[in-house]
Parts: sequence; structure tokens; C-alpha cells
Amino acid sequence: MTENKTPKFSQDSKQAFRNPWVLGWIAGILLVLGVNIAFIVTAMITDPGLVDKDYYEKGRDQEQHFIQQQETRTRLGWQMKLESVSPPVAGQPVRYTFNIVDTSGIAIDGDRAVLHAYRPSDVNADFSTPMQEIAPGVYSAELTFPLKGIWDMTAVLVKGDDSLKTSRRISVEAAPTP
Repeated sequence: MTENKTPKFSQDSKQAFRNPWVLGWIAGILLVLGVNIAFIVTAMITDPGLVDKDYYEKGRDQEQHFIQQQETRTRLGWQMKLESVSPPVAGQPVRYTFNIVDTSGIAIDGDRAVLHAYRPSDVNADFSTPMQEIAPGVYSAELTFPLKGIWDMTAVLVKGDDSLKTSRRISVEAAPTP
């Protein structure tokens, strides 16, 4: 009496998970899912690629502008901090403060400060607001975010011919449902 045994992995196997063609298809699907997950993670942690209205003009001088910003930051030695009083919630006002001091810790009085809010996924939701000086070197503005999700905040201080900015990425929570 001879037994007809098929190898463990064979095309003749009637069990799906022992057939190399089925295993190949499953491996292909898992590979595609893995690549898509890698793309999603990369998109979330890298530069949002926001596009300015005058991107061409800014792009021509980008390297020179970057060098100029680094030289200005080194020359002035300003230390900037942008923070909110409470976590932002969509549809509810939140106050942001922008603190600027020099290397000695002395407050910097600027000519004007502006706060820009950029929504990486929707340029139509972007907005800017001037900040009011509430103390020497401390500027403040109250914002109401129309949408939940990721926002890029940029605070800019202008003093004479000098201009410096600091940026921060935030997450706006959804408004609680009643």
C-alpha cells in the first residue's frame, strides 16, 4: 500500500495556504499595503509643501533669502517662543502669545507682529491676524480655528528693516458634541 503524499508547499495542494500562488498573491497585497502605509507616514511627518501665491518670485531667491535669514538670526540673537494658553479647539477662541527676547533676556519691542495660520490640506482656510503688544516683547492674538486637524502657525516680528519668524505645527481638536 503506497500513500500519495504531496509536498508541504506545492501547486497541487488543495489547501489554499499551502499553494505558492495563493501565498504569492497574499505577499503582493501585503507589500502594496506596506508601501501605502509608508507613504502616509512620510506625508504626515514631512514638509506640508504649502504653496505661496508668488511662489516663483520667492523660489528664485530662496537660497539667498535663507542665507539672509540665518545671518539676521545670528546677528540679532533673538529668541522667539510661540505658545497658546490652552489647547486649540475648532470653533472656540484660543489666545496665542509670542515672546521675543535678545541673548541677554531683554524684551524686544518690534514695529509689528503678525500671526499666520496655514492649513496644509486646504489653502482656503488659511488666515493671518495682527498681534497686539501686551507687554514689552510679548505679543498676543486671539484666534478661532474653523476646522479641526493639523495647522502650521508662523509668527513674524518686524523691527525696522529686520524681520524674523518662528513656526510651529499644532493639532486643533474637534469641538465636543453636546
